[in-house]
Amino acid sequence: MLNENQVSDVIGSTAYGSDGDKIGKVGQVYFDENTNQPEWVTVNTGLFGTSESFIPLSDATFDGDRLTVSHTKDKVKDAPNVGNDGHLSPEEERVLYDYYGRSWGDYDTTTTTTTGTTGTTGVVNTAGTEGYDTSGPTTDDAMTRSEERLQVGTASQEAGRARLRKWVETEHVTQTVPVSRERAVLETEPITDANVGNATSGPDISSEEHEVILHEEVPVVQKTVEPVERVRLGTETVTEQQSVTEEVRKEQIDVDGDITHTDGGTNRTI
Repeated sequence: MLNENQVSDVIGSTAYGSDGDKIGKVGQVYFDENTNQPEWVTVNTGLFGTSESFIPLSDATFDGDRLTVSHTKDKVKDAPNVGNDGHLSPEEERVLYDYYGRSWGDYDTTTTTTTGTTGTTGVVNTAGTEGYDTSGPTTDDAMTRSEERLQVGTASQEAGRARLRKWVETEHVTQTVPVSRERAVLETEPITDANVGNATSGPDISSEEHEVILHEEVPVVQKTVEPVERVRLGTETVTEQQSVTEEVRKEQIDVDGDITHTDGGTNRTI
């Protein structure tokens, strides 16, 4: 249980659950109007601290800027939504007591009891804290507007493969080559004084044969292997322009109220 001296310090501190998980930034402290003791605390939860959850301060401890409550983060985030306009009605307190597993009778023995009374719980006045921000668990007296930026680069990956493959195919080649052959030719010559001796050297009457061998050329084919060219695979780099489309988020800050900007402008959305 917090004492009155710790109330001002706990506002704006960070609340942690009993499981050690961070819950969010403390927004407001509610007092019991009968006992004037701190009874409830609100903590900004949800995305960007867009909602407030009530947590009982019973069994809570405060050390430095760390408020540790007796319930887990998930338990707190799922708490019922009740009014946080600075006043809790008995009906709203009963809903919260039931959710946190406490009956009104459980508070008879505590120093912050509201059991058996029709008293309500009031909120700590934080109006004097100029510029106090309850929009999120990680903000101070100024908002930070952030934007996502694209950082586009390149990465190398395999796009395909190329191979060299060699095989043997057969084709018919026709060439013309001249060839020569011998043929028999019958020749006659008259008997003259020059050949009469040869003509009468044999018997006067006889049978005889004379043979001449004829020759011819035939095509002869020989094959040789000779290198023709060398083939290899190489690579070349081709550069082209490619568009990349992606969603980026950026935060906008809307200004409400009668505000004069330091640059002399009027109200606007940043």
